[in-house]
Amino acid sequence: MLPVIENAPLMANLKNGIAYNAVHCTGSWVVRTIPSLEKLLEQFVWPKVSELNLDCSALNSLDTTGAWLLTRLIHEQNQLGCQITLVNLQPEFSSLIKLISAHAHHTRPAKPVPIRFLTCVGQSVWQHLLSFYAILSFTGETATSLFYSLAEPRRLRWRSILYNLQCAGFDALPIVGLLSFLLGLVIAYQGADQLQRFGANIFIADLVGLSMLRELSPLMTAIIVAGRSGSAYAAQIGTMKVTEEIDALRTIGIVPGELLVLPKLIALIIALPLLTIYADITGILGGMIMAHTQLDISPALFIHRLADAVSLASFLTGIGKAPVFAAIIALVGCYQGLQVSGSADSVGRQTTVSVVQAIFLVILSDALFSIAFNWLKI
Repeated sequence: MLPVIENAPLMANLKNGIAYNAVHCTGSWVVRTIPSLEKLLEQFVWPKVSELNLDCSALNSLDTTGAWLLTRLIHEQNQLGCQITLVNLQPEFSSLIKLISAHAHHTRPAKPVPIRFLTCVGQSVWQHLLSFYAILSFTGETATSLFYSLAEPRRLRWRSILYNLQCAGFDALPIVGLLSFLLGLVIAYQGADQLQRFGANIFIADLVGLSMLRELSPLMTAIIVAGRSGSAYAAQIGTMKVTEEIDALRTIGIVPGELLVLPKLIALIIALPLLTIYADITGILGGMIMAHTQLDISPALFIHRLADAVSLASFLTGIGKAPVFAAIIALVGCYQGLQVSGSADSVGRQTTVSVVQAIFLVILSDALFSIAFNWLKI
């Protein structure tokens, strides 16, 4: 009799090229040898018989993992129509096999059910609805905390508010001023050529003033602050969540919302309107310089025309959007920071989500403001 495979865990007996109904188990069937056993079993050629004896006399050692593999092997062959019987099995191995067989459940893996397009859409919509509900609940909790804090001002953490006011407001002046100045330059440059064709050079003040004060200054300032401060809020709170500082605050009886969310919210509501006014000034300054360069309109004439073109309602329209944008940015940033879990990878992921969501909601709210102002004839 010859082994089909040398040093294999299973060896089929041959005689004159005809397979006997006996296969020998050899070696150690333990957890450390399972990977190599799996590979050898995949390559093993089973005799084409209806009944087969599995001779375990050469089986050196067997643990729970090996017993489970042996039981699974027998079950698979039984499913293929080959009845396997264990022979010459040591008593301790036989007891282990019986124990594993009694608790083993051999079932075929279910075929994956293809997910239909409408199912994907429904699941996506449902997840977004749950996310919206969670943000709405967080907004309600923050509004309640803000109401009680304003009713009892000593609960407010003024030092934290001033610190966040400096970080979100004063430190953002250079980037906001530079971008709004360049934006005013671009608007005046693009409009100068068209207005010059019709001899309407003086209306460059109307174009720059109304576009900056009503729309572009509050919107661009909010987008800059969302990318700068909103991401910082999410990263800061998310890092505290990973290091379990949030849990420590709750343990000692401090509400995280009052300590972390309210100071940021109040500071940003104060800072963003001021930054918007600053962006209005620098944007008009950029437009004034370009009007003087391209259309020979003096600064005095530009300012005089600007006073006639831009009303107080137009100015207040842009400023009135800023607190709403600030609340959106602060709430989204803090909420996404509190959703961090697990590791630093989650911090980066939620920070990215906070910026994307904040910018999207800011633009959406700006569109709703435009529709409402148009309906109100403002």
